[in-house]
Amino acid sequence: MQKKKTQPGKTEQKPKAKVSSTWNYENVITESSDEARDFYSKSRFGTVLDDGKVQLSLIEAAFLLEKGKLNVLDGRKKKISFDSFLKKARKTDPDFWIRYSVFKDLRNRGYIVKTALKFGADFRVYDRGIKPGEDHAKWVVYPVHEAKALTWYEFAAKNRVAHSTKKRLLIGIVDDECDVTYYEIRWMRP
Repeated sequence: MQKKKTQPGKTEQKPKAKVSSTWNYENVITESSDEARDFYSKSRFGTVLDDGKVQLSLIEAAFLLEKGKLNVLDGRKKKISFDSFLKKARKTDPDFWIRYSVFKDLRNRGYIVKTALKFGADFRVYDRGIKPGEDHAKWVVYPVHEAKALTWYEFAAKNRVAHSTKKRLLIGIVDDECDVTYYEIRWMRP
């Protein structure tokens, strides 16, 4: 919050302006501003592009939109509401809500969450206080709805990916009320 002087000795909180951005089908691109770059520098949201804009994943953009820190515009410069954003995102990714529920829960708990496509997982999660580039992620995370069954082959494949990347496997199970329960799986030698 920025402070604005009103009377001698008293200050009034002035709300920060929302960062403007544009929907780009598979991601969201912000304006080139210090506030947009703060998303990355302070909390590691998105990736800073050469022109100073920040490219956010749809999940990151949904989180910032829901928190009231971002305005998302469509191709016609019309503001997209959070509910409309979710509908559009679900067309791109049918499991968007499950993935978003886990992302939101982890971010609200103070973890930095980034994509983990190159690891064959949905997310990689950094321990509290650790930023990407300072150290490695501690977990790879797979969001799953409680009604979805995993085969032993799928489970073993996820576990092997985590083990081969020297990360712990975290399964985030989302129930119908959007509560998330986590199970950490590790290799053990008896």
